[in-house]
Amino acid sequence: MHKIEKGSTVPGFTLPDQDGNLFDISTVLGKKNLVIYFYPKDDTPGCTKEACYFRDQFEVFKEEDAIIIGISGQSVESHKEFATKYKLNYTLLSDEGNEIRKRFGVPANLFGFIPGRVTYIVDKKGKVVYTFNSQSQATQHVDEALRILKELK
Repeated sequence: MHKIEKGSTVPGFTLPDQDGNLFDISTVLGKKNLVIYFYPKDDTPGCTKEACYFRDQFEVFKEEDAIIIGISGQSVESHKEFATKYKLNYTLLSDEGNEIRKRFGVPANLFGFIPGRVTYIVDKKGKVVYTFNSQSQATQHVDEALRILKELK
């Protein structure tokens, strides 16, 4: 398992979004700053807190010329319900089988039973400039992402 870390180039991938449309990372890579966050599961307490905090800070991310991409292993239908229920205003990608999670080297926690929660900040050159890994500090992923994006200016 290869691990994506600071200095790595983001690998290419295509996954379905919450509307069932295919999202190809190459369409935004190198054009925008990216906040790619892997989360364990739709509609669980920590993941909901994190997703809603990203939603609430959406305009601030936009000001930093960044787009938010959430990735987890649930189905397109699950993501659609989650996005609709909480009015999420950014892309959620369905990584059923966790192929992209594995490609990034996102670790599992709690004896491998819970998929990890890791956020990657990617600059406009497609390079990872920061990673934040914390299962329990869900909202800190948003704060850390904003802090790093402001430093990139």
